[in-house]
Amino acid sequence: MSRKPLFVTGTDTGVGKTLVAAALLRGLRARGHKVAGMKPVASGARQSAEGWINDDALALMAEASVPAPYRIVNPYSFDPAVAPHIAAVEAGMRIDLREIERAFRILSGLADIVVVEGAGGWLTPLNECESFVDLARAIHARVVMVVGMRLGCLNHALLTAQAIQASGQRLIGWVANGIDPGLERPSDNLRSLEQRLAAPLLGSVPYQVEPSAGLTSDCLDYGRLGF
Repeated sequence: MSRKPLFVTGTDTGVGKTLVAAALLRGLRARGHKVAGMKPVASGARQSAEGWINDDALALMAEASVPAPYRIVNPYSFDPAVAPHIAAVEAGMRIDLREIERAFRILSGLADIVVVEGAGGWLTPLNECESFVDLARAIHARVVMVVGMRLGCLNHALLTAQAIQASGQRLIGWVANGIDPGLERPSDNLRSLEQRLAAPLLGSVPYQVEPSAGLTSDCLDYGRLGF
């Protein structure tokens, strides 16, 4: 039976959502689960024989235990690395939440657990009236928040957690991802977040010159995911 999906969001863009999503897939796969990754919308794609493809989506596909067509994993991909709804308008398209739901249902029929990675942050728009909040709600996802540990992370993390709670979605945990090797007082920042966030810390990932899903997966506490 397919379980509730995990929706990986972040405190901002560039905080390591893909890295953590890929690590989750690897760790859950190693624990015997049939897993699939999904990157519903991606900006910053490159042209291929199959059309526009995105490296984040390919990274998730590489960690999945069940095969799926690229366009099911990544229904919408756009050339410029800009906000998805802006890229869609420039491409003469509209991101349709129902199309994403259709692709998700196919993946959830193949896998026990689907790990869905958002784009940007929690409130990133999909179109003129819907955002990733609506997607997470539509698929009944549990949320994992990736906190990019850099200057400003306390405010960004607390605001994101507050927004997730206000939307009625369940934040089941957060990951502290070391993206700035020069961050002052990293342990104090981590402690401050642990004291203020109601959700548990799933893992603290050190700064990596060459980010690795394997190393990142080893930093995560899978017992706290409830699978």
